[in-house]
Parts: sequence; C-alpha cells; structure tokens
Amino acid sequence: MVEQKHSKTKTSFYRRLYIAYLIDRGINTVPAITATTGMPRRTAQDTLSALHELGIECEFVGATKDGHYQIQQWGPINQSWLTDNLTLIQRTLDYPAL
Repeated sequence: MVEQKHSKTKTSFYRRLYIAYLIDRGINTVPAITATTGMPRRTAQDTLSALHELGIECEFVGATKDGHYQIQQWGPINQSWLTDNLTLIQRTLDYPAL
C-alpha cells in the first residue's frame, strides 16, 4: 500500500480541530493531550495557541498547576462534521483511535 503524503496546511488544520475535539471531550491539559496523541509538548502548546486562528475560542481555566483548557465557542467549525470525520482525521495525523 502506498502511503499518502498530506500537506502541512491539511495536517495543521486537522491537528487544531482534533485538539479542540479532545478538549471538548475532557482531554483538556497539555499532559493529557500529549499522552493521547503522542505529539511533542511544544507542538501541543503551539497548536493550542493557534486555535483562535480558526475562530475557536479556547481559554485556560483554573490555576497553573491544576487548571485545564475549555472551548468557549466553536466559531465557524461544524462539530457534527468533526465528529463524523474523526477517524479520517486520526488516520491523516497518524494518531491512535480513542
């Protein structure tokens, strides 16, 4: 089977959507995100910082040591599409199924 190479634009977009999805499902700290996806800590932090570029409002709630991220507003993102295409996103990013 030939492995398909995806563009950086596509993988970056999917990564942002996936992290927002995880946060919305309670996997909402950097350690939990890195444990679930296997992505480096810095990538997780950079992706969290970039969610606003998609119109997703995400804020950190609580104290530094025991706080978590929370999606306040999904903006133009269709959550139904995201849920329906979760397997495609996970395969594209080479992340394990939840």
